Parts: sequence; C-alpha cells; structure tokens
Amino acid sequence: QLQLVESGGGLVQPGGSLRLSCVASGFTLDYYAIGWFRQAPGKERERVSCIRSSGGSTNYADSVKGRFTISKDNAKNTAYLHMNSLKPEDTADYYCAAAILGDCSRYVPMDYWGKGTLVTVSS
Repeated sequence: QLQLVESGGGLVQPGGSLRLSCVASGFTLDYYAIGWFRQAPGKERERVSCIRSSGGSTNYADSVKGRFTISKDNAKNTAYLHMNSLKPEDTADYYCAAAILGDCSRYVPMDYWGKGTLVTVSS
C-alpha cells in the first residue's frame, strides 16, 4: 500500500510558525517530487510549494514566498513544510502529494495524495 500521511497542523496565532510533515510508506520519496497544496472552504485548491525528487530545486506560490520552506529528508522518507509568519489567509487544509515523474512542472500530475492536516491561523 502506498500512503502519504500529513501531520503537524493545528491552531496558531498570526505571526506564528508550524512545521508540517509528510511521511511516505510503501514507496520511497527519492524518486518523487513532493508538492504541498492547500484548500480553504469555498476556495480552489492551491499549490503552495513543490520540491523535485532530487531535492535540489523548489518553488513557491507568490502568496507564501519568503515565509514557507519546503524540504525533503529521503533517509526519513519524509517531506516537510516549514511555515513562518503565518497569516489568517493561510488557514486551510494542507495536503502533500507525490509525483512519480519527479519534477514540479504545473503540467505534471500528482499520483498520490495524503488525507490532509488542518492549519488554523487565528488569534
């Protein structure tokens, strides 16, 4: 069974930080690109960040650039999203996804998805 499990969500005050984790089982992340997505109620799903399978190239949505950092630890089979300077607008369900094609082109489909973890930014 191939599975991605997110964790680390919760309630945080504006300006605070959280680290989300995405643990893969049934496959290794070495050959997969990992994307982090988010979706708030009534809004479209947004890709917030992506890291290539090599881990050497990353990209970010303009809305999170400079505040979020994506990383990948292949030895632990885990990807992370470090979120700093959080804003209420960041409130959403956050999902990690894996692409076997291994790059972060917007045309590359994500093959596997986690169930999500909720991040709520509120005072």
